[in-house]
Amino acid sequence: MNAAGFRVLVIDDSRQAREGIRTILGGDPQFQIVAEGTNGEEALALTEQWMPDLILMDIHMPDMDGLEATKRLKEKYPYVKIVIVTVSDDIAHLFDALKKGAQGYLLKNLNPRAWLEYLRAIAVDEVPMTRELAFRILKEFSPAAGRPKSPENPLTARETEILGLVARGMSNRDISSELTISEHTVKNHLKNILHKLHLENRVQLARYAYELGWMGSKPDR
Repeated sequence: MNAAGFRVLVIDDSRQAREGIRTILGGDPQFQIVAEGTNGEEALALTEQWMPDLILMDIHMPDMDGLEATKRLKEKYPYVKIVIVTVSDDIAHLFDALKKGAQGYLLKNLNPRAWLEYLRAIAVDEVPMTRELAFRILKEFSPAAGRPKSPENPLTARETEILGLVARGMSNRDISSELTISEHTVKNHLKNILHKLHLENRVQLARYAYELGWMGSKPDR
């Protein structure tokens, strides 16, 4: 994040939708919309030009849809956070978006307060997943080149414990309460874990935990 806040790129072929997003983000000075586009091709060009922190991406657009654009953007700019914005609550779209590298998924009919809370959390990589959703998402990913063996695990006992809680869909606040440590301490542990495992976000952490066997059975509802 720079001094001006989070630089946001909005990609949606609907003028009305873009206006709505401008109105919502206008309520929080942390978010600065730097550019807008109407399809995936424009998303690629505008990202190269503006190097945004966050991209709000529609799915169904002409020329190149949001899912393909997300895949290409994450290959070229892995740092950027992408949130799919759509009217559809089809879980298949969520799976596709996360497989292609998106960090989140927002429905256009959610109230503005929910949007802002979610995007603030996305921007600092603190969005928790429910245990059921985490399980369903992780099952959709193909496993990496084999499950890591314990002797090769570079994490400390505390870091391994926190990794397991992340895999259960717990937020930083929940983990803080569970372990009786400060949220600041949890954040620093997560930074260390991400660095040691060469990962970028909580979704990847949860997948790693799955491969270690933390999520070998379906979570309880």
